[in-house]
Amino acid sequence: MNKKGVIIGVILVVIVAGIAAAASTSTSETVNLDMGRTHGTISTSMGSPILGDLSAPITIVEFGDYQCHQCYNWFHNTKPAITTNYIETGKANLVFIDLAFLGRDSPKAAQATYCADDQGMYWEFHNSLYTSQESQIDNGWANTERLKAFAFGMGLDMELFESCLDSGKHSKRVQFNSSQAKEHGIRGTPGFFIINSDEQKQLSGAQPFSVFKEILDSMI
Repeated sequence: MNKKGVIIGVILVVIVAGIAAAASTSTSETVNLDMGRTHGTISTSMGSPILGDLSAPITIVEFGDYQCHQCYNWFHNTKPAITTNYIETGKANLVFIDLAFLGRDSPKAAQATYCADDQGMYWEFHNSLYTSQESQIDNGWANTERLKAFAFGMGLDMELFESCLDSGKHSKRVQFNSSQAKEHGIRGTPGFFIINSDEQKQLSGAQPFSVFKEILDSMI
């Protein structure tokens, strides 16, 4: 009987451990994208969903921080023309990768975009952050409470969003993206790589549309 009791006890311990492991896995960071996705030499697997036609011949990889004012300028002054002339026409697509380094709120803002992505609203949240950005870094406009307010205003499931953001579910994802930036020589934001099947060109700063157009047209 003692031996049977020991065996039963061992089985129960294994079952409990298995349940605990499953629970831990369910709350740990998950990535919905293809882990093998690369563009040129850059792993974009933990970056944004691809904006535009997946089969477009050119990919623009943007490295940015949501508190970066030059990123804000590029978003408002250059990206619209790129979207109209290249992304919407199928000539190029775009991937955003976080270099969240400018302030304490930057990593959390980046994580929030992926919490929104869990509900299929990455680009809506991304756009909301660059529309709502304020000039001062860490003045509270992108703190946790404001990020939740953005999510509420967009109609996201707040229980899911808050659980995701408060748990740091996507913290490692953001850290990985920042490491990709550093490995590829991105020291400031915004930074870009324009990539096709044959070449990979780097651009730094909030360059005007004319600069992108010259490079994009030469690579199509």
